[in-house]
Amino acid sequence: MICALRFLPELEEDVFAGYSWYEEKAPGLGEEFLRMFYACSAELRRDALIYRKVHGEIRRRLLRRFPYAIYYKIAGNEIIVFGFFHCARDPRTVKAELSDRAIQEDLRKQ
Repeated sequence: MICALRFLPELEEDVFAGYSWYEEKAPGLGEEFLRMFYACSAELRRDALIYRKVHGEIRRRLLRRFPYAIYYKIAGNEIIVFGFFHCARDPRTVKAELSDRAIQEDLRKQ
């Protein structure tokens, strides 16, 4: 199954925060972080169904090498990426943030 991949606007801030942190720790590590994010995101287009649902219809795909997860939902022929969070975050906070973003996405559609 190959679907279109769409990122919510809020994702830019999620990704940039991780990039900045890693780039500050070691020059070039932020770039590796971005490459891993984009590679794992691209893989979702082919294998989106293999990752389990964690919050309603939202699924989670863990990154390799970095402790981050991509949260997404399959909607028809589209994969909507809702969040990109560090795995040490409180799961309740992640769930609340994903719920807020899902509500915002529904409002944008109207």
